Amino acid sequence: MFAGGTARLLVGNDGEAPLRLTVEPWAETYRILPGQTCVVVTHSPTEDGSWSGTTRAHEPFQVGHRRDSITVWANGNCFHLSDTAGHAIDAADWQCPAQDPNS
Repeated sequence: MFAGGTARLLVGNDGEAPLRLTVEPWAETYRILPGQTCVVVTHSPTEDGSWSGTTRAHEPFQVGHRRDSITVWANGNCFHLSDTAGHAIDAADWQCPAQDPNS
């Protein structure tokens, strides 16, 4: 059983061209097609569920956006990437807790 906190961030592409999504600090890059929404899920590295933050303490995510790309800094110890129905987009094993698509 996972004792820390879990945070989710929806990232959608309302534009007309593909959008590059980079998840840091892993430098993992994905492509979000027009009309597609992804869910970035991260898990707190601490038992009390707190977050280290990037430029502000206690924040699970920091987001930077440019015209054709978005960068998400996930401040957990791992991340999952899925669609809004909970189907995994990234099958890489970051040693995260099991992902429940209904939670």
